[in-house]
Amino acid sequence: MLQHAPMRFEGTYPALVTPFRDGKVDETALRELVERQIEGGVAGLVPCGTTGESVTLEGAETAQVLRAVIAQARGRVPVIAGAGSVSTQETVELCQLAREVGADAVLLVCPYYNKPTQAGLVAHFRHVLGEVSMPAVVYNIPGRTGVDLSVESLEALADVRDIVAIKESTGNVLRSQDILARLGDRYDILSGDDGLTLGIMAVGGRGVISVTANAF
Repeated sequence: MLQHAPMRFEGTYPALVTPFRDGKVDETALRELVERQIEGGVAGLVPCGTTGESVTLEGAETAQVLRAVIAQARGRVPVIAGAGSVSTQETVELCQLAREVGADAVLLVCPYYNKPTQAGLVAHFRHVLGEVSMPAVVYNIPGRTGVDLSVESLEALADVRDIVAIKESTGNVLRSQDILARLGDRYDILSGDDGLTLGIMAVGGRGVISVTANAF
């Protein structure tokens, strides 16, 4: 695991697909993808996120993917493990797994489907990172989760030092601008939408967690 003090995010971080063959993780193809991305100059790797179909992976598959990506990366770039879940306890367990296998940070999506309140979202992230201390990127994608983490909630979480960045996938550049105006000295902002990366960087964002990077 790379050491970051403090960890900062800048550049392109591919949200890796999870290759399968005959119903099983195709580890050879996954390692080839990791190698191609690193050779292409990416800033880091994000396995087991939305693009990696995390919600459909079984526990053993998640562990296999994380171990393979971390082993292939060999410390050349940081690995940010997707560790979010609808369940707070499962999120804790996924973060524990990420730390055990050597991930450098975790990507934590807002709990989805059940539409927690803003107070519930704040409590969720506080509890998770109180149980497992490691750098975290909070992932706000209301179109998928059904809940929008407000800027006020991000302000309430500003004292949780493990939260180092926000993956902004609201589709609203002005939201990123608002976060940066209020909390730009606290969080790095990464675009979660390839098409809005330029706009988000124009208002102070530092990079992108990219889906289309898988194709290059």
